[in-house]
Amino acid sequence: MINKNKKQNKIPVKNIILKTIAVAGVVGMAVVAPNVLQALKIFSNDNKKYNKKVYINKSITNLLNKGFIEFEKKGDQKFIRLTEKGKKELAKYELGDLEIKRPKKWDGKWRVVIFDIREKRRGTRALLRNNLNRLGFVKLQNSVWVFPYDCEELIVMFKSNLFLGKDVLYMKVDSIENDKWLKENFGLK
Repeated sequence: MINKNKKQNKIPVKNIILKTIAVAGVVGMAVVAPNVLQALKIFSNDNKKYNKKVYINKSITNLLNKGFIEFEKKGDQKFIRLTEKGKKELAKYELGDLEIKRPKKWDGKWRVVIFDIREKRRGTRALLRNNLNRLGFVKLQNSVWVFPYDCEELIVMFKSNLFLGKDVLYMKVDSIENDKWLKENFGLK
């Protein structure tokens, strides 16, 4: 039987490797393989006919070629670290399936997210903006976004996963000047 959902059954080796490196910071090559092999046991059965070490090495080479990781040599040992691009890719994986539950009735309060993220972290800033846009927030200004429903937990998660801390503020406000267009945009009365 041909499996039409091949992509769904694909083992997320790239994500496992990125997460392993992210958790450890800079990690030795000898440390990556055993941790990834252990994680692969969760996702695969023993009947697979591929060599898992070869699969991991190909995945690491692919991540290197895409600029998600970089090698660093200290003495005789080789270490791997995530690049900024790799951190963004990992954040996409971790934040990709989020949604905000919308209640039946709006409580009349606006949720405003503001941020001031340094230029050297512009990739992270772009990732935050893309996620806010994807989730249905409306941009008032480049770093000021608004949403009508409670989303504080989500913003806390963004701050944590993207290491934003005090760079992002969440506010719950009673009114926004000239908000008629916002209400129309969200289909509110």
